[in-house]
Amino acid sequence: MKRKSLLIILTLVLTVGLALAGCGAKEGQAPEQTPNNENPPTTNEPAPETPSVKKGGEFRMNLHTEPPTLDPGQAQDNTSGTVLDAIYEGLVNVDEDGKVVPGVAESWDVSEDGLNITFHLNKNAKWSNGDPVTAHDFEYAWKKVLDPKTEPAPPYAYQLYYLKNAENFNKVNNDDGTPNSNHIDDPNQVGVKAADDYTLEVTLESPTPYFLGLTSFYTYYPLHKSTKDNDKWAAEASTIISNGSFKISSWQHNNSIELVPNEHYHGKENVHLDKVSLAMIDSSATELSAYQTGQLDYAGHPTGELPTDQIPSLKQSLPDELIIQPYASVYNYIFNNKAEPFDNANIRKAFAMAIDRQRIVDKVTLGGQVPAFGWVAPGLLGAEKTFREEHPESDYFKEDIEEAKALLQKGMEEKGYTKLPEITLIHNQSDAHKKIAQAITDMWKQNLGVDVKIEQQEWGVFLKNRTNGNYQIARSGWGADYNDPMTMLDMWMTGNGNNDTFFSNAEYDNLLKETRTMTDAKARMENFAKAEKILIQDNMALMPIYYYTNVRLTKPYVKGVYIDYKGNIHFNNAYLDK
Repeated sequence: MKRKSLLIILTLVLTVGLALAGCGAKEGQAPEQTPNNENPPTTNEPAPETPSVKKGGEFRMNLHTEPPTLDPGQAQDNTSGTVLDAIYEGLVNVDEDGKVVPGVAESWDVSEDGLNITFHLNKNAKWSNGDPVTAHDFEYAWKKVLDPKTEPAPPYAYQLYYLKNAENFNKVNNDDGTPNSNHIDDPNQVGVKAADDYTLEVTLESPTPYFLGLTSFYTYYPLHKSTKDNDKWAAEASTIISNGSFKISSWQHNNSIELVPNEHYHGKENVHLDKVSLAMIDSSATELSAYQTGQLDYAGHPTGELPTDQIPSLKQSLPDELIIQPYASVYNYIFNNKAEPFDNANIRKAFAMAIDRQRIVDKVTLGGQVPAFGWVAPGLLGAEKTFREEHPESDYFKEDIEEAKALLQKGMEEKGYTKLPEITLIHNQSDAHKKIAQAITDMWKQNLGVDVKIEQQEWGVFLKNRTNGNYQIARSGWGADYNDPMTMLDMWMTGNGNNDTFFSNAEYDNLLKETRTMTDAKARMENFAKAEKILIQDNMALMPIYYYTNVRLTKPYVKGVYIDYKGNIHFNNAYLDK
C-alpha cells in the first residue's frame, strides 16, 4: 500500500502541528494533511455525544454586513465564507484539532507518486432538497470556476490550478495579454472526473501535500444541478440548494440571515442547534450592546467587531468571556501599483516606512496584535519550523522617518513631481478601520507632510472598487486558506484574481511557478523567501501593518464554537448548555 506517500505526508502533519503549537495558536491548527490512503475510513462516524449536550436552542452572532455573494465559486471574503461554511460541505472537513476528516467523501486513495487521488463519496450525502450529492456536482462546480466564460471571473480560479491542465484551460491569454499558445478548450482534459455518481478522480499537475485540506475551502464546494439554469440562484434563500449542516430559511437583505438544520444532511445527528441567527450590525458599539443585553451569544471577529477602546475594560469585567487569539492573517494597506503616485516603488516605500506600527497596536487596536514587516503570517509551515522562524522579516524594511522623507523626495523626482497629486485612502465600513485610517493618515501628515483623504465605503462597493482598481490606497486583510506560505504569496502573481495591487514582476512569478513543482521542503521555503523579498523589500507592493488577533466575546453557555488557525468561525456542531 502506498507507504512512501503516507510517510511523507504524515511527517508533514507532525511538523505542522508542532510548528503551530509553538506559535501560540490554540485552536484549529494545521488542517492540511491527514490522508487516509493506508487505512481509509469507510464511514464518517459521529463523535460521542457530550453528556451535557442539550438539543435545540438558537445561536445568535453578528455577520456585520450583507454577504457580497453566496455562490461558493465567486466568494472571496469572511462574511460570505462564514455563511457558506455552514450551508455547504466539501469533500473533506477540518476538525477543531486541525485534522482532515471525511466530509462528503467518506474515504480517499492517494497514488504513490501523489499525483492521483480517488475520492469515494458518502452515498448518504444529500442536498437540502433531498437529491443525492454526486461526484458530478463537484466536477461541474470546479470546471465552472475554471471556465474562462464564467462571468464575473471567479477570483479564486487559481486555487484550482493544482489540477492537471487547469491553468491552461482557465487562461485564454498569458499574463502579458498575448494569446496563451497552450490554452486548452476541452474541459475534459482538466484533472477532475466523475468516474460514476460516487467516485471522483482527481489528477494533479504535481504532488501537492496540502491538497486534501484545500478541498475543504469554499471554492471547492459542489453545486446543485439547478444552478445551471438560473444565473441568479445565489441571490435569494428560496433558490439556494445546499449540502451542509444548515440551510438558509430566511434572508432579509441587509438585515439578517437565519439558518436551520438541513434535515437531509448525512451527519445531522451532530447538529444540535434549532436555529442560527446572523445579524447585520455595522456598528461595533451596537454589537457590544446587543451582546451585553443578551441579544447576541457571540460578538467580535471574524465577522463582527468589538469597540477597540472597550477592550481594556472588557478584560476586567468579562475575563472569562473575552478571548484574544492570534491567527494566520495580516492587516495591511494595498497600493494601486498602476495608479499615480503609487506606480513608483520609492513613494510606496516612503509611505510604508513613515508610520509607527507598535503605536497603532498599543494605542488604537488594543487587541494584542503584532506589528508586521513581512507578508507571510506567523504560524504557517516552513521546512522544519514555521516559515517566519526560518525566514525572519526583520531585514525587509524598518520604520525610519528620515529615510522615508528621502525616499519620497527621490520618488517625486523620478516622477517629475513638484507636488504629490491628491491622495485618497478607502476602507470598508467599520469603526476600527476608521480609527486605524485616521491614526495612519495623521502619521503621514506629521512625518511626511502629506495630506491623505479618507473615504469609507459600503462593503460591496468597496470590494468592487478595489477589484477594479478604482483606488490609490485601500485597506485590506488576508488570511491563510491552507497551511503553506503559497497561500499568502501566489495571490500577487501577475493576473491573479485576488491581485488588487496590480503588482507584476516576472522574477516573482517564475519563482512561485517553480515552487509549485518542487518537492524539497527547504528549497521551496528558500524560493518563498526570495519572492517575499521581491514583494516587500524591493517593491513594497503593499504595506503590512500588523498580524491579526481574533478578539471575541462568547457567552459561557455556548459550547462547541471554535476559531481555526485561519481565523474562521465554526458553529456547525455547537450547542447551548443552559
